[in-house]
Amino acid sequence: MQIVYEDAALVVCLKPPGVLSTDEPGGVPELLREQLGLRELRTVHRLDRVVGGLMALAKSAQTASELSRQIREGGFEKRYLAVVHGLTEKRGELRDLLARDRVRCLTYVADAPGKGVQEAVLRFETLGYAEGLSLVRIELLTGRTHQIRCQFSARGLPLVGDRKYGLPGDECAIALWSHELAFAHPGDGRALRFTAPPPAERPWTLF
Repeated sequence: MQIVYEDAALVVCLKPPGVLSTDEPGGVPELLREQLGLRELRTVHRLDRVVGGLMALAKSAQTASELSRQIREGGFEKRYLAVVHGLTEKRGELRDLLARDRVRCLTYVADAPGKGVQEAVLRFETLGYAEGLSLVRIELLTGRTHQIRCQFSARGLPLVGDRKYGLPGDECAIALWSHELAFAHPGDGRALRFTAPPPAERPWTLF
């Protein structure tokens, strides 16, 4: 697995699509512990299994706690790139109430507040248009399960290659990529920012 950054406190890697981000057999933490010879490595945020890109992991409980605090308080910035079907506005904010169907493993937009319903907010900027598709950069302000995929699909803008919320017929992998992470170093407080481009394959290569 490609390592983007490593020090005594944390590791930033590129998670391959198809690999679990959670700490279970075959997941990113286990694979990195084996690759780097570490005894302890903890996740502080998740990526959907089908999604690739930047992911930060903590080497201790103390580091994990500090990064989790930054996530809760909005100091841990997560930006994604996505390609969606349709033409989007130049920029905007999506705000919904999301609920989870645990039987079908689906997230959906709820009509009203209720048990298990959570507010979901993201901002986006459209970077380009090609062949009826839009390239968007997304800043997550909340971190709900399948949030990006659900919110865009609910507006008739499903992600290209999304087998769960998208359109039939897309032959490529899901066009969603963890593009940028920014946070304060949990030890000395210095500002860290990492970016990584998506794979050089369709539909990314259209833009």
